Amino acid sequence: MTKLYFRLLTIVLLFSLSANAQKSAVPKGWHLLDATKDKYYGISLNEAYQYLKDHHIQSKPVIVAVLDSGVDTTHEDLKGILWHNPKEIPGNGIDDDHNGYVDDVYGWNFLGNKDGENIKKAGDERSRVYYQFKDEFDGKKVDTTVLSAKQKYEYRIWKMAADEMNKSGDDQMEINFLNITLNSIKKNDSILQQEMGKNVFNCTQLESFEPSSPEGKKAKYGYLTLMKMVGIDPEEKNTTVINELKEYIEGKQDALNEKNTPPINYRSKIIKDNYNDINDKYYGNPDVMGPDPMHGTHVTGIIAAQRNNGIGMDGIADNVKVMMVRVVPDGDEYDKDVALGIFYAVNNGAKVINMSFGKSYSPQKYWVDSAMRYAEQKDVLIIHAAGNESANIDTKENYPNPHYLFQNGTANNVITVGASNDPSMGQGLAADFSNYGSKEVDVFAPGVKIYSTLPTKNEYGNLQGTSMAAPIVTGVAALLRSYFPNLTALQVKQIILQSVMHPDSTLADFKPGTQQAIAFNALSKTGGIINAANAVKMAENMEKEWAAEKNRSNKKNN
Repeated sequence: MTKLYFRLLTIVLLFSLSANAQKSAVPKGWHLLDATKDKYYGISLNEAYQYLKDHHIQSKPVIVAVLDSGVDTTHEDLKGILWHNPKEIPGNGIDDDHNGYVDDVYGWNFLGNKDGENIKKAGDERSRVYYQFKDEFDGKKVDTTVLSAKQKYEYRIWKMAADEMNKSGDDQMEINFLNITLNSIKKNDSILQQEMGKNVFNCTQLESFEPSSPEGKKAKYGYLTLMKMVGIDPEEKNTTVINELKEYIEGKQDALNEKNTPPINYRSKIIKDNYNDINDKYYGNPDVMGPDPMHGTHVTGIIAAQRNNGIGMDGIADNVKVMMVRVVPDGDEYDKDVALGIFYAVNNGAKVINMSFGKSYSPQKYWVDSAMRYAEQKDVLIIHAAGNESANIDTKENYPNPHYLFQNGTANNVITVGASNDPSMGQGLAADFSNYGSKEVDVFAPGVKIYSTLPTKNEYGNLQGTSMAAPIVTGVAALLRSYFPNLTALQVKQIILQSVMHPDSTLADFKPGTQQAIAFNALSKTGGIINAANAVKMAENMEKEWAAEKNRSNKKNN
């Protein structure tokens, strides 16, 4: 799937979704609040820190890796929490720590080359799969009984891609409608910029502005009506809305074009690695910001933006260093980059890895499986976003996932996260866009109107998606690993899942993407929302049990 942070709902469904528009505002940082004390279904973070303080529990620093689009390394609320490779001398052009990556001070960018060029855009994996195996399978009678396990998998995903690529649909009609919508927004925007005397504004500012001309009044009404119908946050800048809708339309047009033409291989033009060889791994560059660090900057802030500094907002974990590993372009990530990103993070000391991305095809899944297995062996916890298609991923293909492709077994160190909502914003507890599944989604965490850091000029704002829910779980996992360092990754996972808050069963909820009533506890394995206060209490008890067992063992050995 393409970038998960895209917040505009499919505008083709605009009028049917108008009833689901957010009904009321929530405070900035609502995701940190407590359901009982504050009346918002957050994660009870203040209660967690109060418990740690009252019980005199001290923390140790923990490294968290964020596999994402990039991070703004200059942001005022992030500069102090970014990981610095202690063995690397910045900017000397030498691989000081001999790990194969030159000047990897903040982490590594697997989407670039040694000359500093970076991939911004990539095609969708469905198209890449279709054209990769087209010559091998298209128009040929395939006897699957003689194929190896790998070939059977490749044939299955190629056939699935071919069926989807060849489906007749109203794609062009949708694109035409989107373009009409974009042109209307741009026309209103141009009039409003002139009337307001400013190039950048948001809906909150526009609400209080009184245009002087009939054209301005019409433009104001048209712009605000559309933004409210789609559910755009009132603080969202006009420039961001237009740019994201433009990028979304371009992506839709590219996907349509790729039904007849192979996608542009930006990778071969820029990175020039041997993609089919996982051992060809020393490519990329140290530019962890990349050309578009919006998503990664927001995710990083959720996890660990500097706490209690009186600036911007507070992250969740207070003694964390964040390592950025750039593997997510504007489009579908490559399996090779994801796998090597996990290996890099583990080898450089990360104890928790956040992966806020996903897609429906994974042709080299076995590489990612190998990396997940390695992370589990090295006691590293992986947190993964469930995705934003309102789909049941018990039945829909969703990658990466923890199930090994060519052998029995599952990576036990993975937590898959759906996005929850606060009922005050409309709908129910499950975010309308969130994927779900009683077998494949472990837990839910807040994922609507999440306030965090944004790149350039030390900005902040709201984004939504399971991309925002996953780092909330990552932040709590980092908190536990920091304050209870004797606990293993699997114990931390156990604590997070067993300490969830089960919402009031009388609250109405809906299956994401529908108006069909459903019990919230049917949407995930745990049926609950992550709760930091419950988690730290359980972690303390577990660590006490560990210490007692260790003491008994020492006495026995002596």
